Amino acid sequence: MTTLLISDLHLHPQAPDIAEGFKRYLTEHAAGADALYILGDLFEAWIGDDYQGDFEATILDALRRLSDTGTRLYFMHGNRDFLIGEGFAEATGTTLLPDPISIDLGGERVLLMHGDSLCTRDAAYMAFRAKARDPKWQAQILALPVEQRLALAQDLRRQSGEANSNKAEDIMDVTPEEVTRVMAEHGVSTLIHGHTHRPAVHALEIAGEPARRIVLGDWQPDRGWEIRVEADGEPVLRDFPLDA
Repeated sequence: MTTLLISDLHLHPQAPDIAEGFKRYLTEHAAGADALYILGDLFEAWIGDDYQGDFEATILDALRRLSDTGTRLYFMHGNRDFLIGEGFAEATGTTLLPDPISIDLGGERVLLMHGDSLCTRDAAYMAFRAKARDPKWQAQILALPVEQRLALAQDLRRQSGEANSNKAEDIMDVTPEEVTRVMAEHGVSTLIHGHTHRPAVHALEIAGEPARRIVLGDWQPDRGWEIRVEADGEPVLRDFPLDA
């Protein structure tokens, strides 16, 4: 019984190496796994389930083929693909997850998050996040013509890049106090998330007891990141080559 967790692939047509590596990952590594959890930012941008270019269609088809083999697929929204909905879930055989959610993983209750809600020192982003997760705002965006949504997604990516280039590194990382608060609230000693692109295993202390925060890495043209958990085993964070 193997469970896999990944995040932050940021798939888009201009990064074909990552997309091809991901499809190989699904057929060569994820095949036979009991479950695959995607903790957000699978795509660099997603403008709605009603729009699928050839690129998006190939990714959805690859996910569907994996789920058809019996591997359970789970998806949690990231800050780039928050408009993924039930159409995507039905097309791929994926279950959409709330953020956060605690699950049984290797015999332990583990908290899963995308990770962006932990970056509370970034006030500008937190304000955008609150708006972007508002169902009314999402409905307004989804009502726009496809061409306008494509232009809006491109503009948001540009604004995000410009804003991040002017932010201090610690602002874009998680707030330690928020991490301990959320973990204590959910009664867990292990938290797994992505978003920050800073893969590591951090030792913590929650209510006087040892705890840990495991951060997934973002995928690059030459390598990917995963957490692999065997039955009753420890989560193992590792990177691996994406080339054929």
